[in-house]
Amino acid sequence: MNKNYETALPEGYVTAYEIDAKNKKVGILLNMAALLIMAAVLAAAAALIRPANLLENFDPLKWGIVILAMLAYIVLHELTHGAAYKLLTKQKLTFGFTATVAFCGVPQIYVYRRAALISLLAPFVTFTLVFGGAVLLLPEAWDKMHAAVLLAMHLGGCAGDLYDTLLFAFRFRDPATLMNDTGPKQTIFVPRNRS
Repeated sequence: MNKNYETALPEGYVTAYEIDAKNKKVGILLNMAALLIMAAVLAAAAALIRPANLLENFDPLKWGIVILAMLAYIVLHELTHGAAYKLLTKQKLTFGFTATVAFCGVPQIYVYRRAALISLLAPFVTFTLVFGGAVLLLPEAWDKMHAAVLLAMHLGGCAGDLYDTLLFAFRFRDPATLMNDTGPKQTIFVPRNRS
């Protein structure tokens, strides 16, 4: 299918699934999943990198830079979703923050499964390579740990994107599947005879 989106929901489509990060229960579950992912990545990094003298080598300037990088990353993550959506649809984007999530969406259209997957995975692929590469390539153990903190935050921050990706990979595999993405809420639609 060459077309990436529809401007209106085609006739015969029904709502198959909804993920709403503004929903308190969903927001809590996604954030708990993010925290578990972050803890696992940090534990693995600490075990593999083994930064010596945790308190003796504490550098407030470097940690300040890491904190600024974390804040910048949140914005860059959403801009990466936006860049993918913009390339694929040329439609107006919506950005924002709620108490539980930062988001980018294209609420005026319905994107096909392929376009949704590209946008969902764009930040995951991009920043896994950036931060993972930094962990592998930086020479000093503490610099590796700083990069590992960013990698952990990144992978945790992808929890919702990965959940949606798994839905498309295992449950909604039909290329005709459509998604309306308002940012904090993704609604998946399928043709009625295939639901």
